[in-house]
Amino acid sequence: METKKIHFIGIGGIGLSALAKFLHNDGHRISGSDIKQTEITNDLATSFGAKITIPHHEDAVEGVDIVVYSAAVRPTNPEYQKAKELGITLLSRKEALKPILKDKEVYAVGGAHGKSTTSAMLASIILESNALIGAISKEFGSNVRNYPNDRVVFEADESDESFLNSNPTLAIVTNVEPEHMEYYEYDEERFYNAYRNFLSLAKTRVINAEDEFLASLDFESIKLYPSKDIQNIEFILIHGEPHTRFELLDLGTFDVFGFGNHIALDAALAILAALELGEDLEDIRVHLLNYKGIKKRFDIVQNNETMVVIDDYGHHPTEIRVTMESLQAYKSLRDFNTLNVIWQPHKYTRTIDNLMAFVECFKGVDELVILPIWSAGELPIEIDLKGAFSRYKLLMADSVTKEDCIVKVYKDGHVIRTYEQGLVTSFGAGDITYQIRGEA
Repeated sequence: METKKIHFIGIGGIGLSALAKFLHNDGHRISGSDIKQTEITNDLATSFGAKITIPHHEDAVEGVDIVVYSAAVRPTNPEYQKAKELGITLLSRKEALKPILKDKEVYAVGGAHGKSTTSAMLASIILESNALIGAISKEFGSNVRNYPNDRVVFEADESDESFLNSNPTLAIVTNVEPEHMEYYEYDEERFYNAYRNFLSLAKTRVINAEDEFLASLDFESIKLYPSKDIQNIEFILIHGEPHTRFELLDLGTFDVFGFGNHIALDAALAILAALELGEDLEDIRVHLLNYKGIKKRFDIVQNNETMVVIDDYGHHPTEIRVTMESLQAYKSLRDFNTLNVIWQPHKYTRTIDNLMAFVECFKGVDELVILPIWSAGELPIEIDLKGAFSRYKLLMADSVTKEDCIVKVYKDGHVIRTYEQGLVTSFGAGDITYQIRGEA
């Protein structure tokens, strides 16, 4: 793509900001807008020289060549309307992927859960690879990494079938579970066909064959790596930080940051994909230790002798359940007496579609705090969360914050609970990540 002026509507989102940074590093001039100023928009302005408009304004698209917009942007958006009026090329994020990735050697990682983690692990293993990840890798402090070559580790998104535009040379799929079904019009066959089509695009395929759907596929040159090939999983502390140790096939023992069987599985898929790409086994073993986790995934934001506070992006019951298992193991290793959880449900549709699964996934918590649902632009739906979660020791609250190593829970402007010891964890994909850090 020749050098262009490219404007991004919704540039504060993790996915669109990654594309903006990637295109800046490829020599394009970028600008963008969003509804509010955030850490991401500040970084784009200071580190990438992007002109950021807060909130959206039609003047922001004057003089640009291409406008790329996020899935949340409606045709009524003033910048969208102005770009259309001026005849500027308008591309959704999904449409923009084709020209951006068409000449790259793409290692695409898809799946319902674990794709950000697996992408970041693969980027850690393949030292000089570009990376476009839907989360902040704590190793390189960004959702993007740039090198002057065509190798790209790419987190592939199934929510709008955009992974079909990712031009994968190699495709990894961690697991498949129906979600984002409103996009697929609640048609499961259409949903599963999207994954079939994604895998069919790649020359090399590495999948988790413990997944029932993935195990049923019949592709030539597909690498089936079930979790039974992973043995002797143990959770250990290295310099006080959580790590999972495991044996894989006949390849020996590996250590990777994080706790959980799912961490071992994600690492195994990244290891085996790297081997398929010709990486040296011993280099893989060493380079995997470069992985330091990703922001908002079992992200330890306070770690002292009396209390650990963890922020986790988990917003689907399956993600929360496996993280809860890891939290119980970490609680035991740290010899804490309590595990308290703060949950900000994400989207009304996801919450109501999975309500009973959410009720089950918090088993073992000592106290559960539920915050208002983060709408992500959806219209409200009446959901009786207090009634649904009545089996728990429950607090319905408005917000939380962290001050002087104390987590404070608020309702109607008053502090109704403080946590000063034990293990405290927040779950959610909204602004809970800023609240639990005391940054909201």
